Amino acid sequence: MQDPTTTQLDDAAIDAFRRDGYLLPERDVFSPDRFATLSAIFEEDRSRWGDDDLDTIHFRDERLLDFLLADEVLDLVEPLIGPDIGLWSSHFICKPPRTGKATPWHEDTAYWDGRISSMEGLVTVWLALDPVDAGNGAMQVIPGSHEGDDARRYLPVDMRENIFDSELDVATIDVDRAVTFELAPNRCSIHDGRIVHGAPANTSDRRRAGYTMRYFPLTSRVIPERNDGHRVWLARGFDRAGNELELA
Repeated sequence: MQDPTTTQLDDAAIDAFRRDGYLLPERDVFSPDRFATLSAIFEEDRSRWGDDDLDTIHFRDERLLDFLLADEVLDLVEPLIGPDIGLWSSHFICKPPRTGKATPWHEDTAYWDGRISSMEGLVTVWLALDPVDAGNGAMQVIPGSHEGDDARRYLPVDMRENIFDSELDVATIDVDRAVTFELAPNRCSIHDGRIVHGAPANTSDRRRAGYTMRYFPLTSRVIPERNDGHRVWLARGFDRAGNELELA
């Protein structure tokens, strides 16, 4: 276990996350050896299932739980959502060179509405597996938009060019304020599930791959009838809402 004084966030970082809805910790997440192991697992899973079938990948490859439930990650999450943490989901996201689709402007919680009793406290740790920058389609967020309108309008988009079938009406968001997350491998961003974000298509000659690790506070209840087949793990602490949790 790592020394929490070196891994947990300080008060200034927590305040920035509350205000802006995102954070860019300026340090590696895993040791070089651990990161190399995770990267190798990604390459194996990608080779086996392809780029478009890597959502909830830990359901099929439980080696990933060693990383999803690791102190290196949970020590970043706990100061933001509290000590009782559930693992909601994970997803290897890979945009190949020149062919990667755009990620439309969206809020993660729009796709989870009704599946959890509260959208508050859902966070994503986005770990870069490749160098990620504006040139190969880095994620962009609208600062402070996690406190915005809960009833934003979505419009249909062409899935031949986008990874989702709908996008927030860009007339309702100020895309000129967008912040681009440029990350070296083994660095991460953290964002509130309610923040408006997206990413352009990867038109570069470089791949853009990352691992999204998603968590929620165990004061919220996962609605069983809206989550058929979805498995949720106890990551840290205790369940406070009567959830059915997997134990690693």
